[in-house]
Amino acid sequence: MTDLLQVGAITSTHGLKGEVKVFPTTDDPTRYDQMKEVWLDTGKEKLKLEVERVKYFKQFVIVKFRGLDRIEDIEKYVKKNLYVTRENAVKLQENEYFIADLIGLSVVDEAGEELGILDDVLSTGANDVYVVKKGDNEILIPAIRQCILQVSTEERFMKVHLLEGLV
Repeated sequence: MTDLLQVGAITSTHGLKGEVKVFPTTDDPTRYDQMKEVWLDTGKEKLKLEVERVKYFKQFVIVKFRGLDRIEDIEKYVKKNLYVTRENAVKLQENEYFIADLIGLSVVDEAGEELGILDDVLSTGANDVYVVKKGDNEILIPAIRQCILQVSTEERFMKVHLLEGLV
């Protein structure tokens, strides 16, 4: 499990005074209102940035970081990802998981037969869909109670019930 969880990606600068457009990768973009700090992955290092102010524009969050007051200060961070620590992450409800914790889980059916590794999570609107891969085979499993029987991020496995027609 990773110590940092992605909450967005800087897509472009916004104006001349150091603001950036962020595409949020969190279920609730308004959570940026409560963020005090984020970690920016530059590719070479991780920088801790203090959030000065936030506003919203269409599907984007416009963020201004303290001390980065000019477009020249921030433009080098375009296309970089933003993260929060687990301590600053949203609190999960029962049977909710961070996608980063699900990726890589071994997936088995009710009989204990290995179906593969959870490779991706697709957000469809109605419910998420888990992409399970084994070699060249791929199974799409809806993330609904009828299908997901047990999840253990500590033991790194998921037990599922395959509805008729999924395989």
